[in-house]
Amino acid sequence: MNHSGAFEVIGMPHPDRVKRVEALAALGFGWADMEGEAYWLDQAVALRRDVYTELELASAKLWLVFDRAVRFVWGRHDLYAMIGIPEMLWNVLDTMELNPEGLLSRYARFDFALSNEGEIKLLELNADTPTGYVEAAAATPWLCAQLGLDSPNVRMKENVAAAWAEEMPDTAACVSYGSHLEDSGTIEMLVRHSGLDMVCTDCLELWVDEGMLKDGDDRTIERLFALYPKEWMAVDDGGEALAYAIESGRLQLFNPIHAILLQSKGLQALIWGLYELELLFDAEEREAIGTYMLPTYNKAVFDGSFVSKSMFGREGGSVILYNDDGELEEKDEDGFDTSQLFPLVYQKRAELARVRLESGEFHLLIGMFVINGTPSGLLGRAGGLITGNASHFVAIGVK
Repeated sequence: MNHSGAFEVIGMPHPDRVKRVEALAALGFGWADMEGEAYWLDQAVALRRDVYTELELASAKLWLVFDRAVRFVWGRHDLYAMIGIPEMLWNVLDTMELNPEGLLSRYARFDFALSNEGEIKLLELNADTPTGYVEAAAATPWLCAQLGLDSPNVRMKENVAAAWAEEMPDTAACVSYGSHLEDSGTIEMLVRHSGLDMVCTDCLELWVDEGMLKDGDDRTIERLFALYPKEWMAVDDGGEALAYAIESGRLQLFNPIHAILLQSKGLQALIWGLYELELLFDAEEREAIGTYMLPTYNKAVFDGSFVSKSMFGREGGSVILYNDDGELEEKDEDGFDTSQLFPLVYQKRAELARVRLESGEFHLLIGMFVINGTPSGLLGRAGGLITGNASHFVAIGVK
């Protein structure tokens, strides 16, 4: 299908892909081709404008729903346990003050399933370490402009600058900085868009000395943005020392430590449970939950098809799809399976829309970045039933 009610595929692949890949690299997107394979697909998907408008509104409403849920959970160790928060982090979560409403994380991304007709269902929220920023903030506006599509993503840069003007990190870090193209490129683009004079470094070279975080050059870091999932502090060597540095006030970490509460997929199960019990949320919030969220539980209680996934899985890792008979249909084999480390949630299955591009037919996952509390930009990923590491980037714009 080349188009449906909600989507339309725009453009055809350019005959000179090499030149296009070089142009994208000049923009800062240097992994359009990886290991001889095309990660970027040279077409675009156009969203119908009213569908985009609803998606943006849904994101804004759900962002406040998640915010309210975190404030309900904060300080309650029984609920920390329920949503899979490692016990090692409980004290630092309790000790640190929460950010103002809507700013528990300043750099996040919702992932949505949209039907071919435009029905919107939230799959998950990555409120801690979302990647895809360069694809969305740099590549997508450039590609959409060539195809005559509007791109709401042009706001992403100014929203990052506004967020970091408040947080003022002095250092940005990722694992394997300088060798892992995607993560290195992500923090470099965020730094560029922030307008701040910052140092980029490798998480693996950081160490804690008497509560002070230092880099490989023995430079003290006081305000750190890190593409480092906070749940790994309970697993990695040095995680406890890092938590102490935060708790003692010697280190400010961004996103803030409370982003892990937003990040847990267990929070979605808690939100759904409160919704079913008619607790906490007002009428407008309940309407948003019922319309845009999927039934999610800590146990597999479904009659029909459903999904299981780790409360802290990323890039499709740990995701298992079950069919209408409750039988295993597909399991992600590429991403790292974190289900041995963290509890599972079970979610009613929502089918991703399918789009036919020149290189084949794909399922389409739509991301919506929320930067500085504002829905700010679309990320398109085309892949299989499970959107994992093998998926492709495709630009999404608005007709």
